[in-house]
This record gives sequence, structure tokens and C-alpha cells, in this order.
Amino acid sequence: MKYIKLGERQASVIGLGAWQFGTTGWGWGRDFGEKEAQHIVQRALELGINFFDTAEIYANGRSEAILGRALQGQRNEAIIATKVWLTHLTRAGMRRAIEASLQRLGVDTIDLYQVHGPNPVIPLRWTMAGMKDLLDRGLIRHAGVSNFSLARWRRAEDTLGASVVSDQVEFHLLARQPLEDLLPYAQQHGRVIIAYSPLGQGVLTGKYTAATAPGGVRTMNPLFSSENLRHITPLIDVLNTVAQSHGATAGQVALAWLIHQPQVIAIPGAKSPEQVEANATAADIDLSQEEWERIQSAARRVRLEGRVRSIADMISRFIRA
Repeated sequence: MKYIKLGERQASVIGLGAWQFGTTGWGWGRDFGEKEAQHIVQRALELGINFFDTAEIYANGRSEAILGRALQGQRNEAIIATKVWLTHLTRAGMRRAIEASLQRLGVDTIDLYQVHGPNPVIPLRWTMAGMKDLLDRGLIRHAGVSNFSLARWRRAEDTLGASVVSDQVEFHLLARQPLEDLLPYAQQHGRVIIAYSPLGQGVLTGKYTAATAPGGVRTMNPLFSSENLRHITPLIDVLNTVAQSHGATAGQVALAWLIHQPQVIAIPGAKSPEQVEANATAADIDLSQEEWERIQSAARRVRLEGRVRSIADMISRFIRA
């Protein structure tokens, strides 16, 4: 495993996203459950993964509770990141939200507390005043944001009067916007980009084709339309070709493409220990610059149809899933 600095800690470049814990749209209760979640978290720790990301909105708080139980007795080994939802971004709202998250996670302090997204109705100064209050009270160690533009991220830092150490955004081969400004800013200023949906919800694994019909959360994602899956096929072919030279899979190479870039943490989800193992192995793949550019060139040639929803869009649809 490789690590980068996040605040005063060294965080694994491959983390574990926990949206799937408790969320029926990801197969919770059908494909896996509490016992599997405990095995997933334990295996992640054994492999050197120490960054765990969740949110109060995931499965209406159940994700935090499941992750907290899975980390019981191993809190000091983990960097726990969670997020406050868009409707709780006032000072009072954040106080209530943090107390609930702390209780569900079973901890006294959260390592990274992230604003899940901007709320145009609630002034940013109110939100950052709430964040400063939590920092001053020692309830959180670091402030972060999610789904923020560079301008809004910088404004959040100016308003807080302290570092906002990370911006968690959708970032993968088919969503490369962070390369334009967010990632350069992070690299220049010692900040971190946390890449959610780093495999495009699995589309970059090559598992899905125009003939397949994924269910659950993926039904809302235009990436999985038959037309888009056909457009993505040439990129999958390139990933598979590169993967062969590394004894890897297309998905592992897609993750390696992300973390090849400094100051990136990728947080794929997992529904089994075997998936955690596959994700962790991506940290051991050293792509050459030629391979990285070849993959990026193939990604640039993909032309997608329809608006691809962000995770934040879809979470609101699954608020009580």
C-alpha cells in the first residue's frame, strides 16, 4: 500500500467507501450484510487500507453505524471520514449532525468532517462557522468539502481561516474534470482530492456490456445505458491490454490511473473481502507515463450520451434506501 499525507496522518491512497453498507440499492440484505461488512473492514485493515469514508445520509445513518461496529476496538488504526448533509449546514444543524454521527460511529472525534455539497440557500459563512466550532471543540480533526468547485473550495478556506484539507469529488476516467483545476490546486498546496466512484460505479471494470442490465443504484446512471456501454468498450479494451502486462484487471488499472497522480485518494466500495483485495492491489501497479497517457487518450475519445448523475444526485433518491 502507498500513503499520502492527510493533515497530520498518513492515509492510504486506496480507501474504502462505505455507501454500500446498509443501502438496499447496493444489495444490502440480499448480496451481503453485517457479517460481510465486518470481514470487509477487517481485510481492508490487514491490507494497509486505513481511510474509511461514509456519510450521515448513507442509508439514513446506517452506514455510519455499521462502519463504527466493524471498526470497534481498532479505532486508532483508522482514519474515519464522514459527511454532513446539505440540509444541516447551519451552525446549529452541524452541532446536531456531528453528535449523531459520533454516536453512530462510536467515536469521540471524527478525523475528517466533510460538507457533502454546497447548499445555495445556506450561506457558506454559516457552514464554515459551524465547522470552526466543531474544530475548536475537538469534535473533528480536519475540515473537508465534497462536490465543491475550486472557487468555492478556496472561499471555504478563506471563510474558515484554516485549511480545508480535501475536496471529495467524482473522479475517474470518464469524469476527468478534476484534472483541470482541483487536482493542480491540491498538488500545489498540499491538499487532497478524494475520488468517489473511482470505477464509475463499476463500469470501468468491464463487467457490464450493452447486453447487460444492471439493477439497483446503477439504473439511474446513464453510464450504463446500452449506447454508452458501447461507446466505452474501446476504453475497456485499452485497460485490458495494459492490465495484461501487469497481471492485473481492467478495474485495477483504472484505479492505478487515478492514484498515479499525486495527492489522490480513491475510495472504491466493496461487497466482499475479495473485492477489497482486488482494489488494494491497484496500489502496487506502477504505470509508466506512456501507459498513463495511452489510457487517458482512449478515455478522451469516449463520447457519452445523456447527463451522468453525480453520486450526490443519486443519494437524494436513496435517502431512505
